[in-house]
Formats: sequence, C-alpha cells, structure tokens
Amino acid sequence: MKVGVRIGAVAVVFAAALVAYRTLHHAPDQVIPAVVMRGADARALTSNTFTARFQRYLQERFPPQEAQVGNPRLVALTFDDGPYPVETPLLLDELETLQVPATFFLIGHDTEMFPGLAQRIEADGDEIANHTLTHPADFDSLDGPAVTQQLTAGAAVLGRYVHDPAIHSMMRPPHGRFTLNTLEVAQADGYDVILWNDDPGDWRSVSPERILDHMEANASAPEIVLLHSGRLNTIEALPEMVARFRRAGFTFVTVGRLLQLVPTSELLHPAKLRV
Repeated sequence: MKVGVRIGAVAVVFAAALVAYRTLHHAPDQVIPAVVMRGADARALTSNTFTARFQRYLQERFPPQEAQVGNPRLVALTFDDGPYPVETPLLLDELETLQVPATFFLIGHDTEMFPGLAQRIEADGDEIANHTLTHPADFDSLDGPAVTQQLTAGAAVLGRYVHDPAIHSMMRPPHGRFTLNTLEVAQADGYDVILWNDDPGDWRSVSPERILDHMEANASAPEIVLLHSGRLNTIEALPEMVARFRRAGFTFVTVGRLLQLVPTSELLHPAKLRV
C-alpha cells in the first residue's frame, strides 16, 4: 500500500514538473511584470533563466500568503502617449461620462505642444505620469545617462503645466521596451516602472470587438490595462469595456491608488478570471 502511495506521489510530481517545463519552454522571450517598484529586484522579475522562470511559475501557482487573502477586483486603465488635439478630448469626455478615473503616461514634447490638454487631464481628476521627453523608439538601447535625461527632462516639461507628484515617481518605457539596465536606472532615478497585466493591442488599430474579446479572455484581479490615448477604436470600446468590468464586480482606480490598496505581490500574481 505504501509503495503504491509513493509511486502515485512520484507520478504527480513528475506530471507537475512536465507541465512546468512545457509552460516555461513556450513562455514569451520577454518577461513583462506588471510593475517594477523602486526597491524591487529587477533582475529576478525579468530574468529569462530557467531558474527564474520556474520560481515565478511556482509563485503563480502558490502565491505568497498576502496574495492569497484578497485579490481585490480593482482595475486601472492606463493610456500611453499624447496628449493629442483630437483623440484626447474625446477620450476625456468618454471617461467623464462613464465616471472612470484613469492614469495617463504623457510625453513631454507632446505636452509642450498641447499644455491645455494636460491641464484638463489633471482637472478631471485623472493621474499623470512620465512617458519620457521624446518617446524614443530605441529607449531600451539607451545608456544610463540618456535614460535619466529622458526621464528628468520629461518630468520637467510636465511639471511646468501640471502638479501631479506621479510625474516624478511613476514611468512607463516607450513602446514598453526595456532592458535590465533601463529598469535599474529608472529605479535609481526614483521611479516605479509601471508596465501592465494585459495588453489588448489597441495600438495595432484592431476593432473595438477584438479589444473587448481580448480583455474578457485575459482579465485578472487586480489588473493594470495598457491602452493608448490616440486611438479612436479604444474610445469606441470604452463603454462596453467599463460595463463588463463593473458587471464582474470591478472598481476602477488610478495606478497610484492601486499601489496604495494592494501589495505588489498581488499585481505580480493576480487571480485570472473572466469579465
């Protein structure tokens, strides 16, 4: 009897190891954590080594104790780029109608061209964070001083028009492109790096229906959603997007508020569900 139990236990362990190996083997090349906080080990959060992937796999299956308690249904909508003279006002109108707060990662140079829109974002009660000065496409190849210059100059421009402290404490890399070096430099400059739990691909100009289908299939609690300010398809999808999340019991918050309400472990290992 004991031999049978042992054989069964070995079989279970072997099966679990096989599933883990296949999962890790087919995992995406770039690891994208939802957030990399200032004091976090950026290497451990983004490493592609088998050991690091296996540790993250175990944490997702057996999350830390504090992550097992709550997993509150909170969602933060984030909008990259801009502000833009046409799409951003339409987006703000829709968010105001829906009574949804959001976090905007603004580009310094674009804000300089349309400062009144940045001021409206702040006046509407939305959050503003740093998306660099010029949104360089090769941000992940910049050396440390160049990363710092993009963040410092971007915050300086934003600070001329708005007063949100998040412009000095939260950033998102352009195009979501980063390396360990860019993460560590941003951390040293005093920034939490805000990435996402879900990218529905609105930047690809996909239809509103595809945006909604992706978000329904990939929703988690809590959740940070990557969206873009200059996309009419995103604005069109918003009413149904908000309705689905609310029907599923979600509350909309800014990223800053989300970081206050839940431990980082819950953002890194959220509960997967459908909305």
